[in-house]
Amino acid sequence: MNATDPAPGHPLKLLFFGHLPDLTGTGGMDWPAGDDGNLTGGALLEQLYIRWPALRTHDASLRVAVNLEYVDREAVIPPGAEVAVMPPVQGG
Repeated sequence: MNATDPAPGHPLKLLFFGHLPDLTGTGGMDWPAGDDGNLTGGALLEQLYIRWPALRTHDASLRVAVNLEYVDREAVIPPGAEVAVMPPVQGG
């Protein structure tokens, strides 16, 4: 770890996009990163479903981005990361 790396357990910056702020009541918040540094995108979503059960109905279509890059659900989220949860992106 170097001086610019966040300390283990540093909270995630969680952001919701699309219609998700309507389901969660917030556009973003700090979220605990966990103490072991092994939180995956899928594990984070499971935590979010416990807090906001209505999100689970959208599970098949939710996307997760970490530090501005889409990741799969097995990807480990580093402590202090910015994590965006969003529905599929649609153009117009």
